[in-house]
Formats: sequence, structure tokens, C-alpha cells
Amino acid sequence: MQKAIISFVICALLGFGLGYLVFGVIMGDSEKQPQVTQTETKDSTTTKSPDSKETATSSVSEDNILNKRGCLGCHSVEALNLKGGQVGPDLSQAFVNVEGKHGKPIEEFLKQPTSAVMSGVIGKNPLTDDERKQVLDLLKQASEAK
Repeated sequence: MQKAIISFVICALLGFGLGYLVFGVIMGDSEKQPQVTQTETKDSTTTKSPDSKETATSSVSEDNILNKRGCLGCHSVEALNLKGGQVGPDLSQAFVNVEGKHGKPIEEFLKQPTSAVMSGVIGKNPLTDDERKQVLDLLKQASEAK
């Protein structure tokens, strides 16, 4: 009897967790679009660090394509200071790592993803050619920043 109760509790937790993931995070709530936590301009800026040395910081505007399309609901891009969800991996090196991980160049992956989660997300709402170019430009910029 005790094993049955433990199994029931574990299955219930898994069910609720998967339901939250699929319906709360992946499907998203159109009214709850994540926002970039840092407002910046489109051009790179130079700032002074505490030790008075100038350092270049990459900057991306708040209305970037990753924010508009809800990518930041699951992913962050730390190299560009884009804070987002923690469910998906950081995309800072996706421009160079996707081919090795998924067996196709990132341009093709964005058209037809090979991962189960991303094929569901992009399959339901594919990127236009212009959006895909914007995503690639941002991810290339991120890969060069780190």
C-alpha cells in the first residue's frame, strides 16, 4: 500500500511538472511576454570599469527578435546581457554549437529543428526569412562577444 501511495505522488508531481512545462512555458501566455531586464541601445557602448579601464560591452535593444518571439521565455543570452528563462540552454554559443549538437547548421535548425521541444515550438509558429536573419545576426553577435 505504501509503494502505491509513493508511486501515485511521484506520478502526480511529474504530471503537474510536465503540464506546467508544456502549457505554462512552451505554449506560453501571450499576455506574459518576458521583457529584457536591461535597456540598451543598438550600438556597442564603451563603459569604464571600477578599475578605470575602458571595456566594450555588447548591447541589444529591448525590442529584439528574441524578445518579440518569446525565445527569452525559456532561453537567456548571457553574452548579450539578455536575461530570460532557465528552462532552455543559454544561447550565447548557439551560433557555433548547434551543428555539432543537432547535426545541421543553425540556419537549417531554425527552419526545421531536430529537437523535440524546438520542433514543437517552431513548427507551430515558424520564423519568417527576415526573423530568421535577425535571430542569426543576434546569435552571431553573442558568439563573438564571449
